[in-house]
Amino acid sequence: MPRNAAEPTSANGSFSISISGVSVGHWTGDGTGVTVVLVPDGTVGSGEVRGGAPASRELALLDPTRSVSRVDAITLAGGSAFGLAAADGVMRYLAEHGHGFPTAGGPVPIVPSACVFDLAESAGPKPGSQQGYAAAAAADTTTPTGRVGAGRGATVGKWRGRDHAVPGGFGAAAARCDEATVIAFAVVNAVGDVVADEGTVLAGSTAPAGAPGFPTDAPFEEPGEARMNTTLVVVVTDAVCDKVGCYLVAQSAHDGFSRALRPAHTRHDGDVAFALATGAVEVNLDRIRVVAADVVAEAIRGACR
Repeated sequence: MPRNAAEPTSANGSFSISISGVSVGHWTGDGTGVTVVLVPDGTVGSGEVRGGAPASRELALLDPTRSVSRVDAITLAGGSAFGLAAADGVMRYLAEHGHGFPTAGGPVPIVPSACVFDLAESAGPKPGSQQGYAAAAAADTTTPTGRVGAGRGATVGKWRGRDHAVPGGFGAAAARCDEATVIAFAVVNAVGDVVADEGTVLAGSTAPAGAPGFPTDAPFEEPGEARMNTTLVVVVTDAVCDKVGCYLVAQSAHDGFSRALRPAHTRHDGDVAFALATGAVEVNLDRIRVVAADVVAEAIRGACR
């Protein structure tokens, strides 16, 4: 396969974005945050949900059978369903700058959004419109990684109880596919452990040896503990893809979830993958799909390193 290995987040905790017109901004609060991925006009997008408990906005629009193909930004936030309000600020920022679906009443920005549950980690205000606007205004072609933005209050390895969880975060990775670039951004707040391809645990539950394996009753059957986990991924490529192609890339992105998280896609996660194509380079779609799985797995792992 003519591609390079996925290149993860750099050692200094930042990631340089190499696709023209794509930038990422963060607002980081007290145990929560917002991450915004801005893309150029004309970007096509789709997505797929495989987790059992998503907190989301505008996902129905991403279905390949729906009429709107363009996407102007993706908003990822903490705050559970409260954090969906952050997209209001992102829409306001984009509309002020003339971006959005053209209508007789002015541009309407298309901003699909999803949130992670970090309410147990956050002591400050929940992300809202003001925080979403600030994240969009901060967007740049070099983005910090780790405990920033929507990854600020993320944790992983909760499948044997939250007391044994370890930090998650925001990660990124990129790879070439023929003449195209494929980048993945990930907010990792999984119930499961983060693992290498060979199964080695890179970040996971600190419960003592001999503790029960998955699934256990706790934390899943205790009121207030279930459905408090989610991994969110945005795959961006400069390859040419129509909306159906983006949907297929989003499906392949979930292969990266399964490789890097054990378990993935449980009833207690809200796992969502978005796929965006800026349309600059003609590349075989199936090659892009293979590379998408690679970079998603590496971005998830990088978020917890």
